[in-house]
Amino acid sequence: MKRIIYQNSEGGVAVIIPTESVELALKDVPEGVAYEIIEDDAIPSDRFFRNAWVANGAAVDVDLDKAKDIGHDIRRTQRAEEFQPFDDIIAKQIPGLDASEAEANRAQIRFKYDLIQDAIDSASDPEEIKAALGGAS
Repeated sequence: MKRIIYQNSEGGVAVIIPTESVELALKDVPEGVAYEIIEDDAIPSDRFFRNAWVANGAAVDVDLDKAKDIGHDIRRTQRAEEFQPFDDIIAKQIPGLDASEAEANRAQIRFKYDLIQDAIDSASDPEEIKAALGGAS
């Protein structure tokens, strides 16, 4: 099945799936924007890095730098979630809870996410980024 792709104004790829014919769907491409008509198998089936897609002729590729940025955003969110209970102990000075133990736990979390950051930075393809994030899907 055919698809129409074009680079959108946000730097991503817009994909138009024709409901009737490709010719009729061309009306949905903004005027003056270059487009390609491609086969649907030229579009990645894994949408994990959808916001890193770029049009590359008659195919859609994943921009590795954009994918790394997405990976780092996910890493930061995961780290913040793991920090939260320990941040509460330290910030709220909750009686009966050991702030030094909470800080030791935070140090372990920091070390874990430093390794993930290094793995993302050295990744040579999107699958390595996903693996660094724990196989996120």
